[in-house]
Amino acid sequence: MRKYFTIAGLTSILLMALPAALAAAPAAAKSDQGSIVIVFKDGHRQSFKLAEVARVEFAPPAATAQESEPANSHQPSRGHFLGKWQVGDGNGNTFYITLEDNGDAWKSMGKTRGKWVYVDGEARVSWDDGWQDVLRKVGSKYMKFAYAAGKSFSDTPDNVTDARNTAPKPI
Repeated sequence: MRKYFTIAGLTSILLMALPAALAAAPAAAKSDQGSIVIVFKDGHRQSFKLAEVARVEFAPPAATAQESEPANSHQPSRGHFLGKWQVGDGNGNTFYITLEDNGDAWKSMGKTRGKWVYVDGEARVSWDDGWQDVLRKVGSKYMKFAYAAGKSFSDTPDNVTDARNTAPKPI
């Protein structure tokens, strides 16, 4: 019987101490307010003040490794392709391709919409009308390679024209 009273007494003490412990926890959190804490795989932690952080970037998941930044430092970064590009249509006319940070793409010819990804130092655009375009650095300039519906990026392009970023976004 004494054993039960001891267990009941200890349980009562713990239950009375629990609200005090919970009330103390937010006070510790308030001291870290306005900061971000990074916990690394090895367990160490590092804290940064949010006022000092311009942005947080995350690497793509391993499943989309083909969209990673280039290993060759001579290739442009993904951010270099953001903006409005003036390109040719292969018949002497020009139109514009706009690449947005969220992966959306627009072309002024027919107001067509598409999606773009960064692969091996180039921007690959798949349009809703089936066509595909690639913006790629060739030497010191940029070129647009166009592929008709049904072709892949490894096929021979239907046309190749100059490309120029007329409204680059911050890199």
